[in-house]
Amino acid sequence: MTRVLIVYHSKTGNTKKMAKAIEEGVISSGAEAILKKVEDASIDDLEGIDGLILGSPTYFGTMSAEMKKFIDESVKKRKKLENKIGAAFASSNFVSGGNETTIMSLIQALLVHGMVVAGDPIEGGGGHFGVVSIKAPDEKTLESCRKFGRRIGELAAKLS
Repeated sequence: MTRVLIVYHSKTGNTKKMAKAIEEGVISSGAEAILKKVEDASIDDLEGIDGLILGSPTYFGTMSAEMKKFIDESVKKRKKLENKIGAAFASSNFVSGGNETTIMSLIQALLVHGMVVAGDPIEGGGGHFGVVSIKAPDEKTLESCRKFGRRIGELAAKLS
């Protein structure tokens, strides 16, 4: 079975709500979704997966320190993620809060691992680079998260 790991950081619960909706989407694709808060995730979780989705709130236009720490440690698993699907999502407090720069910082990490990065071309999907939310995600954003998760699950199955 195709396995997709979703690792996220959330202080207010907004990114967590997005992660849970993305998990639902991955499951709807027929893939196994493994949802982990970054503080509960281990770099050993990066082995044996077919896809990785990273999510973070936006802090000063980039990912949280907790997510950065996880990514910095992931270098020990180089080659384990090569040619697998990767994607990212973010939340912020303001429209101009830096969601896209946060997603791009997450995508950079996925590219360093040699992953194939999927954007979000779905009409109304929330963003070109990945799904975003301003403050708490509304139902439209949560539906975009589900569609995004489904897309990543389907792509992970095709690449595995």
